[in-house]
Amino acid sequence: MPPSAPTFSDATTVLCIGLILVVPLAIAGLSLINTGLGRSRSAAHMMMSSLGVISVAAIVYFLVGFAWQGYLDSAGYFFTLGGKQWNWLAAERFFLRGLPLDGSAPSLSLWLEMLSVCLAAIIPLGAGADRWRMSAMLLSTMLLAGWTYPLFAHWVWGAGWLSALGANYGLGQGFLDVGGSSTIHCVGGLTALSIAWILGPRRGKYSREGTPMAIPGHNAVYMTFGCLLALMGWIGLNGAGAILFAGVDPGATVLIGVNTLLSAASAGLTAAIITKIRFRKPDVSLSVNGWVGGLVASSAACVYMLPPEAVVVGAIAGGLVTLSIEWFELRLGVDDPGGAVSAHGLGGLWGVLAAGLIGSAANGHGQLLAQIVGIATLLGFVFPLTYGMNWLLDRIHRQRVEQEGERQGMDLFELGAGAYPEFVTHNDESSQRGM
Repeated sequence: MPPSAPTFSDATTVLCIGLILVVPLAIAGLSLINTGLGRSRSAAHMMMSSLGVISVAAIVYFLVGFAWQGYLDSAGYFFTLGGKQWNWLAAERFFLRGLPLDGSAPSLSLWLEMLSVCLAAIIPLGAGADRWRMSAMLLSTMLLAGWTYPLFAHWVWGAGWLSALGANYGLGQGFLDVGGSSTIHCVGGLTALSIAWILGPRRGKYSREGTPMAIPGHNAVYMTFGCLLALMGWIGLNGAGAILFAGVDPGATVLIGVNTLLSAASAGLTAAIITKIRFRKPDVSLSVNGWVGGLVASSAACVYMLPPEAVVVGAIAGGLVTLSIEWFELRLGVDDPGGAVSAHGLGGLWGVLAAGLIGSAANGHGQLLAQIVGIATLLGFVFPLTYGMNWLLDRIHRQRVEQEGERQGMDLFELGAGAYPEFVTHNDESSQRGM
């Protein structure tokens, strides 16, 4: 039998509301990080695009997304395999009809999910920075919020078939993801990889010989301040997710907060140490991506780990993110200015895998196999799905800005004004003449 929606006491409801209230800080943090890692002549465009995709994601999820995802007690569509029923899609009503917004567990889940899909929609912006048309961003967000995200989130959080692997096949507790390492960050990170491949690299990113050239972010203050905002939002995200989707006791939010901080801290330090060894000075942008990767990796098993285990998970995430950014650039030709593919995609995959290797959940029989099934679903189904939909969108509505727009800067080309009108911003040609 699938799990049923819990009934909350007044104190639990208040705590859950408080945790959800700080989740938007994670969205604000990622928006600032994406902006700081991009060029100065596209800064206003990035922030305006963030507002746009948040708006579209929230509205599309209200219209159809929640109907596909549902909650633990939602009606659903099933198929039968091996004599067992597998829930693959919710059967809720569109426009939230019939859902009481009264502080009950389903209504709190809706609120958290609406913010979560906005967070997932922000992630691909970093990969498409400096060359992704705003109209294309909004259309791509409609695909993510209306289908990709709610479909996979239903499988994990809506009593879908991945969460039922434990009951149907005895694989531990079924696929585990408390705070969204897979549902939010892997889905967003794999969408980011799709966008980076479809758009192609920025002008000047690769030499004629194919060697990647460094294009540093323009504002380290935005990046680091975004990390602090993201930390606060992540504690709310992980805590609320644990209460709503894992049914943990509210007192566990203390452990969750400690683990979230420790994972981010160890990941950021690991990234700084690696870059110090390799480049003789710590690199701000890679350290920021490492910090975010630690936050992402903490989410899947934040309530099942002890603090020392959270440090290990974060340290591995920081190393993976830092080294993989260069690997993606060199080996796959992925120009990802915001590091979204590594920090969210790879960091999320590691977090999901860690839930089957480390912590109390890993003691369950078959838990690691359940996590591997979830990873295989992400790579074998979700990634081809999101790539295919965005590829078709690009055939209908070209996603990359015209060459003149990239040369001029997204601020002037699409918004008509720059983010820093009192300063002179240089184009690629003038920057290269000064070298």
